[in-house]
Amino acid sequence: MTPIRVDKLEKTFRQGFFMRRVPAVRAISFVVEEGEIFGFLGPNGAGKTTTIKILTGLTRATSGTATVFGHPVPSPEAMSRVGFLPENPYVYPYLTPREFVELSGRLSGLHGAELRGRADAALERTGIAYAQSRQVRRLSKGMLQRTGLAAAMVSDPELLLLDEPMSGLDPVGRKEVRDLILEEKKRGKTVFFSTHILSDVETLCDRVVILRRGEVVVSGKVRELLRSEVRRIEVTLGDASDELVRELTSQGAAPSRVGEHLVVEVEGESNIPKVLESALASGARVIEVTPRRETLEDLFMRRAIGSEDVSCEA
Repeated sequence: MTPIRVDKLEKTFRQGFFMRRVPAVRAISFVVEEGEIFGFLGPNGAGKTTTIKILTGLTRATSGTATVFGHPVPSPEAMSRVGFLPENPYVYPYLTPREFVELSGRLSGLHGAELRGRADAALERTGIAYAQSRQVRRLSKGMLQRTGLAAAMVSDPELLLLDEPMSGLDPVGRKEVRDLILEEKKRGKTVFFSTHILSDVETLCDRVVILRRGEVVVSGKVRELLRSEVRRIEVTLGDASDELVRELTSQGAAPSRVGEHLVVEVEGESNIPKVLESALASGARVIEVTPRRETLEDLFMRRAIGSEDVSCEA
């Protein structure tokens, strides 16, 4: 059964005294396949959290359809198979991480020894076991995030819905959460997550959707969306003279000084020989020639911030 299917989903809010219509999601469609890691991206205000709230039944769509494991949302039966981490998890401040995780487990139907065992495993896997007896009001944002993640995982769900799971985490914590997501994929679980950390998405995700102003502007497999060809080459030179800078600029290159070095951006591999010939003729030292291929950040800036659409569904 397909974990998530969204078809022409729309959400319009009414705001202000005159109940002005404010569209948050505009006829978006996508499918999340079983066992994949799916990245849901977009700048602030693009409609990501609104879509996640619709999928979890926290708000109703204006039109269109959304199903989770084949059940139209909102569906208590479908949500029993889902673990959800909201963008800003709220935990009762007088509870401890263990108490909150066990409460979440009981809401998922766990009891007794099974509940305690699942809570132990979730607290350990998310790295918050050492602070499991502290009141939540004494935890840092990163520790609170780990607590929320443990609560989402305590029932061993088939689908993890994670809204900004790296928020508040230090570099070590981010790596641990990345490893945990990969572990869940190896166990056959499906992970749907929203984040602003594009390098994590590029490393982890099988497919992505990027929203812009409530509309899908990018959809497809990461490896097919990113251009494999070299877009530009960076040539790093030492002992470069001002005369060489002027000459390279006249050739259409983009030289800039970085400390003691001159970094030259060259569009197209065919222009490299001319740049190197000019550099060597002037007495400069060639330190490094580095090809640059398109990254997910490049794609995000072109499509989510620009106006072009692209789709590479397979």
